Amino acid sequence: MNLGLLALAALTFQDSIPRISLDEALTRAARVDVGYVQAVGQLGDAEWGRRLAFTVFILPSVTVSSDYINYSTPQFNVGTGQQAGRSVTARLDARYELFTGGRKLAELSRSRAALDGAQANEVLARYEAAFFTERDYYGVLSATDLLRVMQARLARAETQFGVARARVASGAAVQSDSLQVFLEVNRARVALLQAQASHKVSQLDLGRRVGVAGAIDAEPLADLTPAPLGVSVAQALSLALDQGPLYRIVRASERIADATLRSARSRYLPTAVVSANITKFDEAFFPNALQRSTLTLGVSLPIWDNGQRELAVARARASRDVARAVREDLERGALADVTESWEAYHTARASAELAEIGVVVASENFRVQERRYQAGASTILDLLEAQNQLTEAEVAVVQARFAARLSLAGLEVLLGRRLQQ
Repeated sequence: MNLGLLALAALTFQDSIPRISLDEALTRAARVDVGYVQAVGQLGDAEWGRRLAFTVFILPSVTVSSDYINYSTPQFNVGTGQQAGRSVTARLDARYELFTGGRKLAELSRSRAALDGAQANEVLARYEAAFFTERDYYGVLSATDLLRVMQARLARAETQFGVARARVASGAAVQSDSLQVFLEVNRARVALLQAQASHKVSQLDLGRRVGVAGAIDAEPLADLTPAPLGVSVAQALSLALDQGPLYRIVRASERIADATLRSARSRYLPTAVVSANITKFDEAFFPNALQRSTLTLGVSLPIWDNGQRELAVARARASRDVARAVREDLERGALADVTESWEAYHTARASAELAEIGVVVASENFRVQERRYQAGASTILDLLEAQNQLTEAEVAVVQARFAARLSLAGLEVLLGRRLQQ
């Protein structure tokens, strides 16, 4: 009776929990995932950096300033040409770099690579957030299915316990038969309690993932059977190297490092800067008494800066070499990484198909053993073994189905695209 009350309370608790679909979970999780929010912010920074790198080719830097000075003793005012107790100056300065030794071109390349890397990082963060969301979502669904399996196990054990007691009472079986089944009933009750606890925790994990401070239930999927991928290993590898966000990020990092090296080398070349200035003087706002303007062309050639250029070049070259080594190593390992995820999905898919066959076989074996025991043609140990085999087969189906879905989500992270809806 206590167990029945517990099950009723669990059902009541379950009915009070809000339920969401997988699409809604993915959408809501993207809004609150820390990694994805950070990636979106970095993408915005990279876009502004790209705009700035273009702007310096077209527009000069412009500064407007003004000074107001109040003297304790009147002094000569440049604007009025007379003694005055205050002085007001307004200035407009403009500066444009005509030649920087290739530094602006290097910055343009660096900003383009940084934007590409930020875009790839946003895709990677989005698919990683989707992977963890699907993991928690499937965790709820698998916990729900395992809860049903444990409930069915307990129901079978309680039915067999009634049969065993009846046979013992009639003298058709010994007392140990009912004791064996009673142990199985207790084991089934413990397994059910564990499944219920795991189910509640998985719902809380999903709630946290989608930004809810509480439990969230998952809407059952229409079809749990893993479908064919539709791409071969070679095709998956080509997709990963071409558009996989992780590989795009390391290529962008190498380009950033290469642009940084070119910028450091540009410090050996001369620079040419043109600047203009307009200054107005007066003793009152807004100054109009006197205006002067200048136009300056400055050329400088750095000769020696105590080795700072050499140090910057050496550091930039080392960073470029490291970025290149990382990119080459990751691309060499792409075949193994993609193959691992591809094979994991197909293995889990085949395991799910075999597990479903195993459930059919275990169900028939349990039915036969149940009839044989009731007829006195087999022992209680044979019946319990068949019952355990059925439970294990049902658990295997649940685990294999959701292992396939997680493997698919992991492969999609590498590819940066959806393979199945």
